[in-house]
Amino acid sequence: MEPKPTITIDDFAKLDIRIGRVLSAEKIPEADRLIKFSVDLGEEAPRQILSGIAEHFPDPEVLVGKLVPVVSNLAPRTIRGYESNGMIMYAVGEGENFTTLEPGKEITPGTSIK
Repeated sequence: MEPKPTITIDDFAKLDIRIGRVLSAEKIPEADRLIKFSVDLGEEAPRQILSGIAEHFPDPEVLVGKLVPVVSNLAPRTIRGYESNGMIMYAVGEGENFTTLEPGKEITPGTSIK
Protein backbone atom coordinates (compact mmCIF):
# COMPACT_ATOMS: atom_id res chain seq x y z
CA MET A 1 0.00 0.00 0.00
CA GLU A 2 1.40 3.39 -0.98
CA PRO A 3 1.80 5.88 1.87
CA LYS A 4 -0.40 8.96 1.80
CA PRO A 5 1.12 12.44 1.51
CA THR A 6 2.55 13.90 4.72
CA ILE A 7 0.28 16.25 6.68
CA THR A 8 1.14 18.79 9.33
CA ILE A 9 0.21 18.56 12.99
CA ASP A 10 -2.21 21.43 12.31
CA ASP A 11 -3.96 19.28 9.67
CA PHE A 12 -4.22 16.39 12.12
CA ALA A 13 -5.50 18.70 14.88
CA LYS A 14 -8.51 19.55 12.69
CA LEU A 15 -9.87 16.02 13.14
CA ASP A 16 -12.34 15.49 15.96
CA ILE A 17 -12.26 11.73 16.56
CA ARG A 18 -14.56 10.47 19.30
CA ILE A 19 -15.67 7.11 20.62
CA GLY A 20 -19.22 6.17 19.63
CA ARG A 21 -21.45 3.24 20.56
CA VAL A 22 -23.32 1.59 17.69
CA LEU A 23 -27.01 1.60 18.64
CA SER A 24 -28.30 0.09 15.40
CA ALA A 25 -26.93 -1.13 12.08
CA GLU A 26 -29.00 -2.09 9.07
CA LYS A 27 -28.46 -2.61 5.37
CA ILE A 28 -30.06 -0.07 3.07
CA PRO A 29 -32.31 -2.20 0.84
CA GLU A 30 -31.68 -0.38 -2.43
CA ALA A 31 -27.89 -0.26 -1.97
CA ASP A 32 -25.67 -3.37 -2.00
CA ARG A 33 -22.77 -1.88 -0.04
CA LEU A 34 -24.34 0.57 2.41
CA ILE A 35 -25.06 0.09 6.09
CA LYS A 36 -26.99 2.77 7.99
CA PHE A 37 -25.81 3.21 11.57
CA SER A 38 -27.25 5.03 14.54
CA VAL A 39 -24.30 5.97 16.78
CA ASP A 40 -24.28 7.45 20.28
CA LEU A 41 -21.51 10.06 20.52
CA GLY A 42 -22.63 11.39 23.89
CA GLU A 43 -24.68 14.11 22.20
CA GLU A 44 -28.34 15.02 22.64
CA ALA A 45 -29.37 12.71 19.79
CA PRO A 46 -27.64 9.78 18.06
CA ARG A 47 -25.88 10.37 14.73
CA GLN A 48 -26.87 8.70 11.50
CA ILE A 49 -23.74 7.48 9.71
CA LEU A 50 -23.58 5.57 6.42
CA SER A 51 -20.73 3.26 5.58
CA GLY A 52 -20.03 1.21 2.44
CA ILE A 53 -18.96 -1.92 4.32
CA ALA A 54 -21.89 -4.33 3.87
CA GLU A 55 -19.69 -6.83 2.00
CA HIS A 56 -17.60 -7.24 5.18
CA PHE A 57 -20.59 -7.57 7.52
CA PRO A 58 -23.33 -9.74 5.95
CA ASP A 59 -25.20 -9.47 9.28
CA PRO A 60 -24.75 -5.84 10.41
CA GLU A 61 -26.40 -6.67 13.75
CA VAL A 62 -23.00 -8.02 14.91
CA LEU A 63 -21.87 -4.38 15.09
CA VAL A 64 -24.58 -3.26 17.52
CA GLY A 65 -23.14 -2.40 20.92
CA LYS A 66 -19.57 -1.98 19.69
CA LEU A 67 -17.53 1.07 20.69
CA VAL A 68 -15.94 2.54 17.55
CA PRO A 69 -13.88 5.63 16.64
CA VAL A 70 -15.83 8.21 14.64
CA VAL A 71 -14.57 11.26 12.75
CA SER A 72 -17.28 13.50 14.19
CA ASN A 73 -16.51 16.78 12.44
CA LEU A 74 -16.70 15.51 8.87
CA ALA A 75 -19.06 17.63 6.77
CA PRO A 76 -22.48 15.96 6.29
CA ARG A 77 -22.93 14.08 3.03
CA THR A 78 -26.09 12.76 1.37
CA ILE A 79 -25.79 9.26 -0.09
CA ARG A 80 -28.75 7.65 -1.84
CA GLY A 81 -31.09 10.10 -0.13
CA TYR A 82 -29.74 9.45 3.40
CA GLU A 83 -27.63 12.00 5.26
CA SER A 84 -24.41 10.76 6.82
CA ASN A 85 -23.00 12.75 9.75
CA GLY A 86 -19.55 11.34 10.44
CA MET A 87 -17.29 8.45 9.51
CA ILE A 88 -16.65 5.26 11.45
CA MET A 89 -12.98 4.26 11.27
CA TYR A 90 -11.89 0.70 10.39
CA ALA A 91 -8.62 -1.13 9.89
CA VAL A 92 -8.15 -2.43 6.36
CA GLY A 93 -5.43 -4.93 5.55
CA GLU A 94 -4.58 -7.28 2.71
CA GLY A 95 -7.40 -9.35 1.23
CA GLU A 96 -10.34 -9.86 3.57
CA ASN A 97 -8.51 -8.48 6.60
CA PHE A 98 -11.07 -5.81 7.60
CA THR A 99 -12.06 -5.03 11.19
CA THR A 100 -13.56 -2.49 13.54
CA LEU A 101 -11.24 -0.66 15.95
CA GLU A 102 -12.31 -0.92 19.56
CA PRO A 103 -11.00 0.56 22.82
CA GLY A 104 -9.24 -1.84 25.17
CA LYS A 105 -11.81 -1.19 27.90
CA GLU A 106 -15.30 0.28 28.38
CA ILE A 107 -15.24 4.02 27.79
CA THR A 108 -17.97 6.67 27.65
CA PRO A 109 -19.41 7.53 24.22
CA GLY A 110 -18.20 10.98 23.18
CA THR A 111 -14.72 10.53 24.66
CA SER A 112 -12.09 12.26 22.47
CA ILE A 113 -9.26 10.33 20.88
CA LYS A 114 -6.02 12.25 21.14
